[in-house]
Amino acid sequence: MRQYTQRLLKHVKRDRYLYLMLIPGLLFFVIFKYIPMYGIVIAFQDFKIGTGILGSRWVGFAHFIKFFSSDDFGRIFYNTVVISFYKLLIGFPIPILFAILLNELRSIAFKRTVQTIAYLPHFISWVVIGNLVVILLAPETGLLSNIVRSLTGVQVNVLTDPRYFRGVLVGADIWKDMGWSAIVYLAALTGVDPALYEAADIDGATRGQKMWRITLPEIRNVIIIMLILKVGHILDAGFEQVMIMSNPMVNSVAEIIDTYVYKVGMQQAQFSYSTAVNLFKSVIGLMMVLLVNTISKRWED
Repeated sequence: MRQYTQRLLKHVKRDRYLYLMLIPGLLFFVIFKYIPMYGIVIAFQDFKIGTGILGSRWVGFAHFIKFFSSDDFGRIFYNTVVISFYKLLIGFPIPILFAILLNELRSIAFKRTVQTIAYLPHFISWVVIGNLVVILLAPETGLLSNIVRSLTGVQVNVLTDPRYFRGVLVGADIWKDMGWSAIVYLAALTGVDPALYEAADIDGATRGQKMWRITLPEIRNVIIIMLILKVGHILDAGFEQVMIMSNPMVNSVAEIIDTYVYKVGMQQAQFSYSTAVNLFKSVIGLMMVLLVNTISKRWED
């Protein structure tokens, strides 16, 4: 133990400037992520604003039991899982494919132009994106609705039809974040040794074969890390997006845990109950991260 401490102090002294650069990031997480975690104790209390956390009565798992036994639990949990799963299943591989296709472009100017156009929506808030989608899909005046009607002869209001609304959510989410998510994979692709592609060309490999045998294996570790991070938010189905784009006609398929927490916590002032619901979501996310991390380690072995 003594030798370990001495070695650690030696490393800290040697890399002291790097550790100093690390301090602002650590302070951010400590102040805004770890210290507020003390507030989760109200999930086990009958919290009253007047008495505060220390003076509120403890009720144990009563709020969790209330949520699990409520009529809303099955519907809300199912909607959250389905929307999140669709976004993961469809939205996760698309940035990888986009980055690979973008990397194949020979014109640097055209490549940068496409990349810039693709990641610009990430910097636009969901208030703007959501309203833009509503305008484009408006049944009478929407551009996309008119195109679909001219091709099929059928007019469908996808914004009020529960059968299509989840697809609208997933499509809008992919459009907004596809370009931004691809930046990580583009950076990883720059580290692939060009000699591997040259050797594959000599062997007569096609572009598809080079992508499958060289590109994807070379960026596999980055893909796994991004997948672990994505799975950690498996129950984050997109609070802002759903709040802005949903309406009473599609609440049966659109209401998720986050919007439910907002409704019972902020609008109905059930702070302990909403904290318990949100804590349940966080625990599920932690379990999914540990599960995917374990699977990825075994896969690498």
